[in-house]
Amino acid sequence: MKFRPLTASEIDCRVSTINEKGLTLLLYKDARVDMNILDETFGVTGWQRKHEIIGGNLYCTVSIWDAEKKQWISKQDVGVESYTEKEKGQASDSFKRACFNIGIGRELYTAPFIWIGADKFRLTQKNNKYTTYDKFMVSSIEIQDGAITDLAIVNERTGVIAYKMRANGQKLAENEPKAKSNEIICRNCKKPIQGNIGNNGVSYSPREIYNMTKGLCTDCYKQFKAMNGGKQ
Repeated sequence: MKFRPLTASEIDCRVSTINEKGLTLLLYKDARVDMNILDETFGVTGWQRKHEIIGGNLYCTVSIWDAEKKQWISKQDVGVESYTEKEKGQASDSFKRACFNIGIGRELYTAPFIWIGADKFRLTQKNNKYTTYDKFMVSSIEIQDGAITDLAIVNERTGVIAYKMRANGQKLAENEPKAKSNEIICRNCKKPIQGNIGNNGVSYSPREIYNMTKGLCTDCYKQFKAMNGGKQ
C-alpha cells in the first residue's frame, strides 16, 4: 500500500513557538486532505472509518479494502482534544493519526527545524506575550524516498519567502543568495508575479495579485479557473 506524497497546497503551517527573536513552524495536514487522498486512491467505497471510546479516550480505526485478500486492513490511533471543540477535535485528530499509520503524509515526520527570524514577519505583543497575526504557507516542496529534500515557505501577508531549504535538506545560510526581497513568486509555476491591470481598469501590484489569487500569477490563475469551470 503506497500513497503519493503530499503537495504544497495540502500542507499547512502552524506557529509552534515564538519570542522576540523569531518563531518556529510545524507542518501538518488536515482531515480533508486525508479523505481526499483515500477517495483518490481507493474510491469512496474502498475505505471506511469508525470511532470508539477505549479507556475514556476516542480512537479512530481506518480500514482499507484489500481486493486480493478479500478483507479489510485496518490501522487505529487515539486523538487529543483541540482548544475549541473537544469531541470534534478528538475525532479529527484520531482520524489524522490513523491515516499517518497507514502511510498518508508520513513525509511530514522528516520536516526540518523551521526557524523564521523576526525580520521576516510582523511581531506583536499581547498581554505581555509575543504573537503574530501573519500566516505562512508552503510555496514549494520536493519529496524523495519518503523524505522532504526541498522546502520553501512564504509569508502570506508579504508574499516573500520566509524560509528556504537546499535540495540536500539544509537551510540556506544567511550569506547565500536568496530570492529578491521584492520578488513575489507564483506557487505553481515558480515565476515572479507581475503587476497587472484588471478588467475594471484598476492597476494591481504583484502582492495584491498574490493575495487575491491565493499565491498564483495571472496566467496560472486563469488556467486554474478554466479547469474548475470558472470557479475560484
